[in-house]
Amino acid sequence: MAWLSLLLFLPWFVLLGTLYWLFPRQPRGTARRLFDGAALVLAFVLSILAMLWGHHIGVVQNDAGPIWRQVLAVLYAYGAFLAVMVAALLLRGPLLSATATKAASKPLH
Repeated sequence: MAWLSLLLFLPWFVLLGTLYWLFPRQPRGTARRLFDGAALVLAFVLSILAMLWGHHIGVVQNDAGPIWRQVLAVLYAYGAFLAVMVAALLLRGPLLSATATKAASKPLH
């Protein structure tokens, strides 16, 4: 039943991931595509792990009702997804500009 929370939030994750992938539109080179793809895969994998962890916490707590398993699973999954996306947004500019600067400074033979 833990997977229900992922199923319910999957459209929202797809929407946020699509917006992250598409904007800003330029510059879009190979390094950016690799970075963005890795960030999206990492966000999805960590959200699955966090979802399973949150559901497990809801199961082992005796005083929590059955709905709290799903609530914790969704909260943990969403938090993990957003944490990775925010970190990727903050790191994308500096990392890719440093990569572009290094590539531009290499001498051509």
